[in-house]
Amino acid sequence: MGENHTVTMSQTCLNCLKYTLCVFNFICWLCGVCVMGFAIYLMTTSTYASLVPSLSSLNVANVLIIAGTIVTCVSFLGFLGALRENRCLLISFFILLFLVMLLQLAMAILLLIYERDIDLFLEKELKQSLNQAKHNATSDWDNVQRLLHCCGIHNSSDWRNNSRLHFPNSCCKNDCTSNPPDIWPEGCYTKLKDWFEKNFLNVGVGVIILCIIEVLGMCFSMTLFCHISRSGLGFK
Repeated sequence: MGENHTVTMSQTCLNCLKYTLCVFNFICWLCGVCVMGFAIYLMTTSTYASLVPSLSSLNVANVLIIAGTIVTCVSFLGFLGALRENRCLLISFFILLFLVMLLQLAMAILLLIYERDIDLFLEKELKQSLNQAKHNATSDWDNVQRLLHCCGIHNSSDWRNNSRLHFPNSCCKNDCTSNPPDIWPEGCYTKLKDWFEKNFLNVGVGVIILCIIEVLGMCFSMTLFCHISRSGLGFK
């Protein structure tokens, strides 16, 4: 009687683990689909390649497409593997999730080590793209400045051309017809850097929480994998 009760409790816990993994991966899959949808929207409305000319292929839309694809594929493997109790899918989910976590940690370490070099590279690229935008009636800088409520890279003087200051309407809070015009005081790059510095702790906590979730996902999948192996269910 006691042995049957133990088996029943064990099976109940494993079923709970199984469906928890299914729900977790389904939510992640939905998030991945939303990210891909937003990326497609960006691709159809505007392009962001000109902001970093040297990395034109890695614009915002393409990066989101790549991230959304990875999330949807990995979470689909985890969901289907847990639902069908398939060892092959579960171990594939574990390996891919482990590789994603390693990639995240490697990127974080590289950002910390080469922070100064990355900062100089971005400044150089943004200056180049802004110089190109001075000759265009509309540019991606207009979208960025309207979104972030900023003007130029460091301030509005970045729009100076041949000793004359010509800035786009997106630099102004309302419009640029007033005298003097009501210009956003902060530059876009400066504003982003200040935001990250002020929210560095929150960003760090978010990355740690994401890593914890990934570790839990790997633990759950491996626990379910081991149970299926012990039960002799094999590859379904």
